[in-house]
Order: sequence, then structure tokens, then C-alpha cells
Amino acid sequence: MAKLRVLLDLNIILDVLTRREPFYADSAKIWEKVETGHVDGMLAAHSVTTLFYLLLKNKTHQDASNIIQSLLQVFEIAGVDEGVIMQALALAWQDFEDAVQAVAAARSGAMYIITRNIQDYKDSPIPTFTPTDFLSHLRGCVE
Repeated sequence: MAKLRVLLDLNIILDVLTRREPFYADSAKIWEKVETGHVDGMLAAHSVTTLFYLLLKNKTHQDASNIIQSLLQVFEIAGVDEGVIMQALALAWQDFEDAVQAVAAARSGAMYIITRNIQDYKDSPIPTFTPTDFLSHLRGCVE
């Protein structure tokens, strides 16, 4: 069986970095699955720039840089180029950022998107899971 390849929405990364409850535990378990090589994890390129911006609100530039560099050791980056943007525009979703994320995931070979906002991805070209549901799905794949 091929290793699962997933794209994590920025909210999952923020759950872990900020220890946001009640979401931290399941989001951290997914991060751990990526870090230990059980799952291939990706972040959309634009999520990284958004994260850097958000980190600067409470961190120094060097601290934000260090966090991004650490993420790059764990996660692959799903590219966002003109083709991704054009395809996302064609989806005509209310939330353009989510459309970009879904297209970047699909074009990068992700099998699933992991997000806490699955309702925003109801028309996604690939399936979405909440962290809790994805962990249950993983357990089902092993059994």
C-alpha cells in the first residue's frame, strides 16, 4: 500500500504551534505521523508565507525564520503557480484561499486535505478530513 500523501491546512499547523485547545492533540498526532514518516505531509506554498506573517505578530524575525526552517524539514511544499491560481479562480469558491489550497493539493498528488474547516472544501477535487476523522481513517487502513 502506498504511503498516504496529505496536505495540511494552515489551521492544523497553527493548532500545534499555538497549542490551541481543544484541537491541539489530534493536530499534533497528525504532525507526528508526518514527522515519523508514516504519512507524507505537505503545506501549500502560500500557507508558509501567511504563517511567517502571523508568527511576526508575536515572534522576532529570527524566531519566525527558525520555525519556518523547522517546518521545511518535516513538510514538503505544494507549489502555487499561475496554473494553480487560474484553476482556483475557475472553481469560483467563496473562499479563494481555500480554492488555491485545494488545487495545490490536487496538483501535488495529495490524497487528502486535513482541515478543521471541511465545510469550506465541500466541492474539493480531493477528499477532506478533520484531524479526528483522519486519525480514525488511518486506524481503519491499518486494521
